Amino acid sequence: GILPLQGHVVRNWKVRWFVLLQDKLLYYKIEGGKKEPSPKGRILLDGCTITCPCLEYENRPLLIKLKTKTNTDYFLECCSREERDSWALDITGAIHAGHPVQVQELHRMKNSFKLLENISLHNIVERMYDSSTGIKLTRNLDQGNRYKETFTGSALVDWLISHSFAVSRFEAVTLASMLMDENFLRPVGVRSTEATRSSDPSEKFLDDSTALYMFAESSKKNTSSKEEVHFNISELSGTIVKQGFLMKQGHKRKNWKVRKFVLRADPAFLHYYDPTKEDNKPVGGFSLRGCLVSALEDNGVPAGVKGNVQGNLFKIITKNDIDYYIQASSKAERVQWIEAIKPLT
Repeated sequence: GILPLQGHVVRNWKVRWFVLLQDKLLYYKIEGGKKEPSPKGRILLDGCTITCPCLEYENRPLLIKLKTKTNTDYFLECCSREERDSWALDITGAIHAGHPVQVQELHRMKNSFKLLENISLHNIVERMYDSSTGIKLTRNLDQGNRYKETFTGSALVDWLISHSFAVSRFEAVTLASMLMDENFLRPVGVRSTEATRSSDPSEKFLDDSTALYMFAESSKKNTSSKEEVHFNISELSGTIVKQGFLMKQGHKRKNWKVRKFVLRADPAFLHYYDPTKEDNKPVGGFSLRGCLVSALEDNGVPAGVKGNVQGNLFKIITKNDIDYYIQASSKAERVQWIEAIKPLT
């Protein structure tokens, strides 16, 4: 699949096509809408350590970090938590392939904690923010310091259980730790901050009425940057239905670039971002109302498409008759995108 990778010498982000083999991860350059025939580099997985979630870059919460035996660091960026966790699981499986006991342990972990698949952490946080049914924010004292807008660990555990996000206190603590790992929540005050240093994941979050937490976003919520004016805020307010890396043909120069596409509903928009840029603002987008979307045949290159493309193309024609040619990295991915876009047109 296609993922951004951070360079070693020049610390910029480049988009590469990754292929996971049994003992290594190969990456290829993408030229003219096609993955180049020979790999640009390889990451040997034997003796590699993987960190996921990796929070070294505050504005890139979806990173996987791989440290090789020779201490080279690779940072790969995914598009969604689901995609990140599935890459991390596959890579971890490959790292431990020579050690069957660890592989069994990995599968046991994956099967014992089913929470991730049916619950989105974003959804939980959105519900927590809800002014009527969300978690109540109060002023709390911790060792003489007064904190506004906080909640206690035990209040969050109670809230998660009462809203059916977890069945037991243990499950709620695990979920709260994940929210903290993913930078949705942060500890406030001495008690909860010290607990985060624990090496045992089940002790990082305290189910305790003296441990304080707050939304990590609350400080950022009020600041909005001036530059976002080109994109109407309402366009970007819809629920994210799907996101992923696809190749898009430019309108003027007809060259192919990898873009991160984000599909939103209510209002239905498709925006695309440059994954090598830090600012996380869309570089383009359009309303899906009245659009036509269709797969293009893989035999031969359709008129209007330049470059020696890989295949798996689809086309979106907007209400104003603008054609977008987009390329997925596999047939299955193309089908998923078309099926996700169609109901929103």
